[in-house]
Amino acid sequence: MSETDLIKLYSQRILALAADIPHMRRLDTPTATVRKRSPLCGSTVTVDIVVGDGRITDYGQDVKACALGQASAALSGAAMIGRTRAEVERARDELRAMLKDGGPVPSAPFTGYEALLPAREFKNRHASILLALEATAEAMAQAEAAA
Repeated sequence: MSETDLIKLYSQRILALAADIPHMRRLDTPTATVRKRSPLCGSTVTVDIVVGDGRITDYGQDVKACALGQASAALSGAAMIGRTRAEVERARDELRAMLKDGGPVPSAPFTGYEALLPAREFKNRHASILLALEATAEAMAQAEAAA
């Protein structure tokens, strides 16, 4: 990876997102909690959700990841309140396709992922970028199973 590639990858937009992650807290009484870790880089995301009527009513996340994982958690976290399991799973699948298959950026309400388009070229960063959505999708499945 050249210095130019690194500069392109860690753009001002990605660094701004990483510095302003919404819902950066743990919830006291979550419906479900999931911790996901990327074995390649060691990034971790822990997600707490409260679910009511099949939608996320409260959301908390603890993000210990690289700037790309943090930026992704910022983008997903901004859209989580009010989402259903199907919406979270769709966003996760769209993000995975964007990174791995050259697909489009995730659709609304999960907007802003165009900032992470340069990361397509860096397969070793994909797992970290997917952590927040994967953890939330798993937490939604757990909440649904417990209901």
